Amino acid sequence: MEHPISIQPARSEVTQENNGPDTATDAMEVDAVKPRTTRPKRPNYAQIHSKPLPIETHPLPAFIPHNPLSIVRIAIALISHSVWPPQVKRIVHKAYFSTETHSVHVTDPASIRALWEQGFFGTGSLSRTEPRWLDQEKRKRGIVAMQTSEEVTRQRRAERRQFKLERARVEREAIEQQRLLEESQTAAHQDLDKFSFQNVSVHGTSETNGLREIDPLEPSPQSVQAVLEDPPSDSKAQGLPDEVVTRIVDQEHLQLSLEEAFFLSFSLGALEVCKDQTTLPVYYLFRLYSAFSKFPIAENTERHLHNLFRYRQWHNAGINPTGDFTGSLEFSDVSSITPDNTFVYKYIVYHHFRSLGWIVRTGVKFGVDYLLYNRGPAFSHAEFGVMIVPTYSSPYWSETPERQVECKAKEHRDWWWLHRINRVQAQVHKTLMLVYVKIPPPWDFDHRNASFEINMGEVLKSYKVQEFIFSRWTPNRHRG
Repeated sequence: MEHPISIQPARSEVTQENNGPDTATDAMEVDAVKPRTTRPKRPNYAQIHSKPLPIETHPLPAFIPHNPLSIVRIAIALISHSVWPPQVKRIVHKAYFSTETHSVHVTDPASIRALWEQGFFGTGSLSRTEPRWLDQEKRKRGIVAMQTSEEVTRQRRAERRQFKLERARVEREAIEQQRLLEESQTAAHQDLDKFSFQNVSVHGTSETNGLREIDPLEPSPQSVQAVLEDPPSDSKAQGLPDEVVTRIVDQEHLQLSLEEAFFLSFSLGALEVCKDQTTLPVYYLFRLYSAFSKFPIAENTERHLHNLFRYRQWHNAGINPTGDFTGSLEFSDVSSITPDNTFVYKYIVYHHFRSLGWIVRTGVKFGVDYLLYNRGPAFSHAEFGVMIVPTYSSPYWSETPERQVECKAKEHRDWWWLHRINRVQAQVHKTLMLVYVKIPPPWDFDHRNASFEINMGEVLKSYKVQEFIFSRWTPNRHRG
């Protein structure tokens, strides 16, 4: 039995017979030297973001109606959790409030990664969304690091730009060929001595008397290459020694919005906001965030509010400071929280959707208050754009004519406002959701005395939320 001849020698013989021995050898060398382009492995986002929130949970087994053994498993889990409670290691992250940015900053690298990977909280101060500035710097200086989301987006945009340029070039060539074909057919019936098409180029250029005329609409290869090429990433090419490259200080911090920070502190207990090594209570944070959500903000708002907080602490402890020490505690700029405070009703909506399992991110990029993600920005685009509309339907707001006029002006939204927002959401393939928040009567009366400590549960229960999905009707898509 004869064995089959291998394919590689057969290819080399055919090549030698047709093109000669030199050409075959060069082709084999090119095939051997040509590097294989491998795509970088994508991170396992399902494993990285396996926890939806930065807390430890011990769920019970699933209940299966058609399987009676599932009830037994649930009962065993309940008994075991009651007799031997699971050991839960509570992790509380530290942060501080910034009066310059009106946000909460987290500086610990472990806390930054935990808050982003477990719920997509915050935004990197030197990044678009995910805090990856350190990885970008490592890649720029030649240190191996994982490809960041910003670099993936930049690469996709470059590929899309190159594709559009290539498509435009092919279209121009097709139009030019069609024009030349029509001109040649017309010239066949006329005098061929008057018109000559020998020097016409098909690729958008023409040569006449040895001169080359360039089409102004065709981009030059040098310009395309200059746009697509990245800056040199080799640290040695930049003249940086290895010792300097390896010592990179992470200059980025995580910036939390006021709603995100209060949700982590009040609802989850996973964040502590500190001032002068002192952890601030939740009711003080609620007053602080409410004070910095209105405009204009008094210059001494934070200092006066902190003075009032210290005075109430001493009063509750039975300490009665007198003399000059009492006079230094000024809190004249501390005002009560209005029921339609921007931070209050925005947090109501944020808390509402977070409790339903949505990932809530800011929507200022698309002209809305919030964006709702099913799993997070690492998995898919946002599905809904949320616009908050406060309503004053309580009888308190219609008791006097002055209140009616003021509330009517606050509720006023014209048709053009709705059309603009809905048009933007339709262009970015998101569904507009109008969320109406029912504003209750005032509840913060004696804020400088006994009512300084807010009962958060009662305050949040007094607000009502109602959702409406608004979609754009188009005849060609919504035909009956």
